[in-house]
Amino acid sequence: MAANDLADNFKINHSIRAREVRLVGDNVTQGVYSIFDALKIADDQNLDLVEISPNAEPPVCRVIDFQKFLYSMKKKQKEIKANSAKVEVKEIRFGPQTDEHDYQFKLKHAQKFLAEGAKVKAYVFFKGRSILYKEQGTEVLTRFIKDLEDVARLDQEPKLEGKRMFIFLSPISKKK
Repeated sequence: MAANDLADNFKINHSIRAREVRLVGDNVTQGVYSIFDALKIADDQNLDLVEISPNAEPPVCRVIDFQKFLYSMKKKQKEIKANSAKVEVKEIRFGPQTDEHDYQFKLKHAQKFLAEGAKVKAYVFFKGRSILYKEQGTEVLTRFIKDLEDVARLDQEPKLEGKRMFIFLSPISKKK
């Protein structure tokens, strides 16, 4: 969210339309003031009157430096975004008749992805008439789930959509 988007969320100084406001802030006697008195108090301190809670009765306004307020809000949002978990989904594709070597190769990749904390979407892709052998696809995915049960949790049972049968696996967190 850009600084302009944040600024649009708040009414400041003369754009506040209430007759009375509840005033809060540093170096301010808290209480209910007329809008003219509140603006005068903010002006005397060379600060801005910012409407913080417009839905309250009367609206709550704070006497602060608006630019510093925007900067701190932007900084908080950036911090929240940085701390949020970014979940990556890695895909592994099988055929209904995947041979043993390919299966083991893909199993090792899945273990590596799960160890890195990524989710895994494993699917069996049916080409042409191989859709007749759905049970082979189910067997491959069931074996895959069983081989990864110590490092992954199944999020979704095998499900067929169109020509793909897929499952989702999440890493098991190792909290001790």
